[in-house]
Amino acid sequence: MNERIRQLLNEATVGLEPDLSPQRTVTLNELEKFAELIVRECINVIAESREVRQTAYYYRNRLAEHFGVTHD
Repeated sequence: MNERIRQLLNEATVGLEPDLSPQRTVTLNELEKFAELIVRECINVIAESREVRQTAYYYRNRLAEHFGVTHD
């Protein structure tokens, strides 16, 4: 798991055991918070871009790089 995604997951489950085992269940509230944090992170990545007018390709690559994921 990408380190930034792990940090967001830990933030979404504040106060809970940091058990990230496959058997751990998450609540709907935790899942919603995690999704919200990812969306906010995406908004911040785009907002921090210096060029106002970039292509969707640029932002796709920028977000993939930020989260350490591959894309099609």
